[in-house]
Amino acid sequence: MNIIKSIMCIPAFLLSIAVSAQVAIGKETLTNSSVLLEFNTEAKGIILPSVASAPGAAGGTFVFNTTDKSVQVFQNTGWTVLTDSSQGVVHPYSNSGTETGAGTIIGAVASAKPGVLVMESTTKAMVLPKVANPHLTIRGAIAGTMVYDTVSSSLAVYDGAQWSYWK
Repeated sequence: MNIIKSIMCIPAFLLSIAVSAQVAIGKETLTNSSVLLEFNTEAKGIILPSVASAPGAAGGTFVFNTTDKSVQVFQNTGWTVLTDSSQGVVHPYSNSGTETGAGTIIGAVASAKPGVLVMESTTKAMVLPKVANPHLTIRGAIAGTMVYDTVSSSLAVYDGAQWSYWK
């Protein structure tokens, strides 16, 4: 009888994961139903991948480019630099592993987009970690850190040397 209960619980669990394509990191609940991925309110940010190049990048891809020493986003057909180019500092941390799979997809069963973390949704968005004055409150930030500054109401990105703010 316990085996039958276990077998019956597995599809219910998988269905609940498929239906709930929303993720909260470091918190119990999401702000609202339009959120796909949301972070807690600690003074911490997302650290972008540090790469020399990102061939085949899809629109909306963010990286810390170690060659140009800048935070960049891929838009339409090219890269937009979000920090002073060649002014950043490449951090000493590295990914010792090699990404071999399709990565993690949130919001869909599959995606043709390359990436370690891919968010697929036409109705939901990622909410960046919210930090007041990240240049004062995030101690030890490394190149590629990205947050939403609640004081200036702007995107804040760190290139290893300085913060840049985008409204």
